[in-house]
Amino acid sequence: VTNLFTSIVGNVFGFKALRALRLEDLRISKAYIKTFLGPPHGIQVERDKLNKYGRAYLGCTIKPKLGLSAKNYGRACYECLRGGLDFTKDDENVNSQPFMRWRDRFGFVSEAIFKSQAETGEIKGHYLNATAGNSEDMLYRA
Repeated sequence: VTNLFTSIVGNVFGFKALRALRLEDLRISKAYIKTFLGPPHGIQVERDKLNKYGRAYLGCTIKPKLGLSAKNYGRACYECLRGGLDFTKDDENVNSQPFMRWRDRFGFVSEAIFKSQAETGEIKGHYLNATAGNSEDMLYRA
């Protein structure tokens, strides 16, 4: 369901040429809805993981979504986390491109998390896009 809305709303409505476009109705087939079993857990589990309670949970999607090297992407994550955010996340289009391989990004983002945690004394996080060409690679990344 999330990917459906990302494709319909996120990518289409992001085009400046379509400023007047408005989504008035959306019908989703029952067969498609049955494929979504719900989230594996709720916000409470995320709060428990990051030890964040009693305030807004602050995060951002790293931009630009394409074009950064893995090292620069990790640096952007570090600056956001060190600057006070609780988490950062990959844009849905960030995966494993020739200029920024998934494994390299994982390493630099992990380094950013550990460094920002050491400097702030807070638990930090990043949501990596684990999408891959086959289910085995996706499970490995997850």
